Parts: sequence; structure tokens; C-alpha cells
Amino acid sequence: MRKDGDFLFTSESVSEGHPDKVADRISDTVLDAYLAADPEARVACETLVTTNRIVMAGEVRGPESVTSEQLIHLAREAVKDIGYDQEGFSWRHAEASNYLHAQSADIAVGVDSTSDKDEGAGDQGIMFGYASNETDTLMPAPLYYAHRILHTIRDLRRAGDARVAGLQPDAKSQVTLRYVNGRPVGATSVVISTQHDEGADQNALRERLLDVTRGVLPEAGCRRKTNFTPTRPAYS
Repeated sequence: MRKDGDFLFTSESVSEGHPDKVADRISDTVLDAYLAADPEARVACETLVTTNRIVMAGEVRGPESVTSEQLIHLAREAVKDIGYDQEGFSWRHAEASNYLHAQSADIAVGVDSTSDKDEGAGDQGIMFGYASNETDTLMPAPLYYAHRILHTIRDLRRAGDARVAGLQPDAKSQVTLRYVNGRPVGATSVVISTQHDEGADQNALRERLLDVTRGVLPEAGCRRKTNFTPTRPAYS
């Protein structure tokens, strides 16, 4: 950062089809199923997804009415809602395994509240963040627009919009904004990395995604020349 506060700041976002997001979505679905059956249920579920395979594992304390078959069905429904029905990963054909088991008594002692101690949080980590007045959502502007680009592409894909025809669920975006005196004044670079059908025309894809991006970034930020780079995701 220079003394006058003129600098570039980049943030990145990943779509609902990113493997990490898919795994989190399935774990959240497991938690929702248990809490719906028993608001006092305890769930520590980790999910792994890879080529046509879904694995759920961890510890739970909840009613037996939540069955393994139900959880596998809900996992498939989550993948279906995201939009995966590809040869390499399909909600229909992926092998789904559930290895959730009863919660350890030692963990239960740590997370249950008693009269002489506060309620614990098991072995979970600590997350922190900050608010910014750069956007109405109180998120830093580069991250906000990186999220908004992927949210817009997702909504258009689900609606069958021609601008995103041939795109698949897995995607990543990066937005670099220029700051002057500590305030964002325009975009200098936008990167979109997305799955797409084999044989897609890269030039046409670039132009269509550029059109979507222009609709997301504020007009003032688009007046400045922006380096726009669509690429295939390295993790696909």
C-alpha cells in the first residue's frame, strides 16, 4: 500500500458446485435432518466428495428415526439441487456411504452444559471476520462482488438463461478492485474459472460471462478498462 492509500485488493469466491461447498451442503443437510427430529440433537458430520462418491462420517446423538437410508437420500437431493448430473459426479449414480455413529461419551461431557460450567463447543475451531461499510451487506467490496458474480451465474443457470448455456456448477471468481484514499473506485481485473461442456467456444463463453459481470459490477467500476479472464477450474 502506498502512503496515499492507492492500492489493489483481490478477493475470491467459490460456487455452490465447488467440492468443498458440496461437502458442506451435505453436512448441513445431515444437521438439519437431526434438528428437525430433535432440537437437542448433536451432530458432528464431515463429508467427503470425489468422483461419483459421497462419504459421510462423524458422531451424532439423536433419534433413531433419522435413518442411514434417509440421510443418503437427502445427500443425493442436495447434490441434485446443486445441479450435478454428470458422468463423473451425478446425484443419481454416485456411490453414497454413511459412517456416522453414536457420539463419544467423552465428547458429550465436553459439549453438554451443567450448573457449574458453561456449555462447550467440542473440538470445533474458532472463526472470525470483520464488517465494512463499503457495501450494504457490510462485506468488503471485492469479496461482495466475487460472491455476486457467482450467485448471478448460478441463478441464470438454474433459470436456463442462454448467457450461461453449457456451464456446470463448479466455478470460482476473483475480483480485484483499485482503492484510492482507502475507498474502492473501480475494478482492474476479474477472473472467472468455471466448468463447462466439452467443446465450448472460449471466445463466446468469454463474451457471455463478460456481459454477466458487467451487470453485477457498479457502472462506475466498469468504465475503467477491466482485464477479464475466464479459465477452466484447476480442481475440475
